[in-house]
Amino acid sequence: MEKSEFRTVIHLQIGEAHEYYGSPSSLYDKHTADELGIAQASLNNYFYKLPDDAEPIYTNNKCTIRKGILYVKPTTRAVSYTHLRAHETEADL
Repeated sequence: MEKSEFRTVIHLQIGEAHEYYGSPSSLYDKHTADELGIAQASLNNYFYKLPDDAEPIYTNNKCTIRKGILYVKPTTRAVSYTHLRAHETEADL
């Protein structure tokens, strides 16, 4: 499978709430290590050191964090240089 056909997704269950993020580190843009019960570096190490055949799930008494794959439809649509420049101009305003 080509890399462009999927993205990492992080599912956070904290209490009754379910939230989704693009990376483990992005959890910490909204939540503190205290709220999650684990420091950012520790969570990154946890997922990094998991064996390939292990379920990528971290859980403690505060939350459950699952690392998964979000499958996306591959695109062959080209983006024009003019289109890219238009976004740069909007961002500069």
